[in-house]
Amino acid sequence: MTLASAGEPLVRMRGIVKRFPGVLANDHVDFDLLPGEIHALLGENGAGKTTLMNILYGIYQPDEGEIIVRGRRVRIRSPRDAIRQGIGMVHQHFLLVDKHTVAENLAMGYARSFLNPLKEVKARIRDLGERYGIRVDPDAYVWQLSVGEQQRVEIVKALYPGADILVLDEPTSVLTPQEAEDLFEVLGRMRDDGKGIVFITHKLPEVFRVADRVTVMRRGRVVGTLPIERATRESLARMMVGREVVFELERPPSRPGKPVLVVRDLVVQGDSGRDAVRGISFEVREGEILGIAGVAGNGQKELVHAIVGLRRVKSGSIRVMGVEVANRSPREIAELGVGHIPEERLRLGIVPDMSVAENSVLKSYYRPPYRRGVLLDYGEIRRTAESLIEEYEIDAPSPDARAGLLSGGNIQKLIVGRELTRDPTLIVASNPTFGLDVGATERTRRLLLRKRAEGRAILLVSGDLDEVIQLSDRLAVMYEGRFVGIVEPDRTSRERIGLMMSGSEMEVAQ
Repeated sequence: MTLASAGEPLVRMRGIVKRFPGVLANDHVDFDLLPGEIHALLGENGAGKTTLMNILYGIYQPDEGEIIVRGRRVRIRSPRDAIRQGIGMVHQHFLLVDKHTVAENLAMGYARSFLNPLKEVKARIRDLGERYGIRVDPDAYVWQLSVGEQQRVEIVKALYPGADILVLDEPTSVLTPQEAEDLFEVLGRMRDDGKGIVFITHKLPEVFRVADRVTVMRRGRVVGTLPIERATRESLARMMVGREVVFELERPPSRPGKPVLVVRDLVVQGDSGRDAVRGISFEVREGEILGIAGVAGNGQKELVHAIVGLRRVKSGSIRVMGVEVANRSPREIAELGVGHIPEERLRLGIVPDMSVAENSVLKSYYRPPYRRGVLLDYGEIRRTAESLIEEYEIDAPSPDARAGLLSGGNIQKLIVGRELTRDPTLIVASNPTFGLDVGATERTRRLLLRKRAEGRAILLVSGDLDEVIQLSDRLAVMYEGRFVGIVEPDRTSRERIGLMMSGSEMEVAQ
């Protein structure tokens, strides 16, 4: 991969400053994007990279600084202004209407023809598809599409009005390895066509797979920008977190003990009323990590919610330490020694309007030492929060700060610290490192391996295939509500696991 040729940048951001209450998110940031390049943007949680791109797309307004697009200084007051400037953005969470077709979704925003807008839209979709290799059926309903197909629709939507500047925020977080490779091929064609692409990711291997240049941010400032040929995984990690990071964690052979979690013939309904979990059976034993891999939307969320008491079980059995817990309350299940690191951290992990201190004891505030008679001991609660902030390196102004004002990564650190400090017998971890920087990811994975060594049973559900392969003793692959196979990750190729995730290969689950 070669660096784009020198020339007038498509985008120049100079001296960008953005302040939020108590936070300097961008501190005089400079950033350039050249035509015909893929520019990766890396940084810790709260480093300011997403804020910077939200400024470019008009979601936020800078307090200081200037934006120059194609040599002309501009004021981007809204996403509509950004689109007029040829800037498109594909967000991490897709903004599509499930009940409409692909063509109808695009027609709502961009069709010019009044008499036959769908004909115009379908022709444009076909043209973009042929040009960049984006396979999209304009007549398919969004709810019928896989996550990877929905992402392609979002890319087409961004390109539809003629964007030559494209920002992608964590674009592979929900894709299978094959879908990620397809995306990289599409981005390569766009780069060859002269488009400038900003690629926000926390996955360092992707930077080396797709980027021409990389900019690293830390604490709101740019640490450095360099061609990918001059970067190494170790140097980028060091720039991001300010210290050396160990990537290859040692996972000693497991010595599984007695079963802690036993699931038999489990059936759980999804939000649509259809069965999302279809007759699954498995067990997790002391001193082992059972990983579950799969593309989002194949029943993983419903399975986890049933185990921790957040969703009713239609039929089947869930036993924790020999106790039947199906359809018991979350508190009853937690009292049996079950820790839960949820994927939906704002909705299920914390109470955003409560303080960091209050959130740090959500699972234990009703017991000593936090409760004395009918009163809560706020001094003890605050000391617990201070201990978590220090041990888990949570960037919070104080224990009294509202938890909802923390960055997503720091909220995740708070949840992980709270759940693991309770020393649970069973840990149910759903995407535990999602949104964390490489340093916090390393720390969280080490903590899970340490709990495994202490004899804890861990159910790890993750969309990060590298993570489940690295940490799991056994790996179950979930597709359309069933386990299509349980394999030993050390003896199975990524390609085979990817095929199983897409339903293209199955084996008898063991």
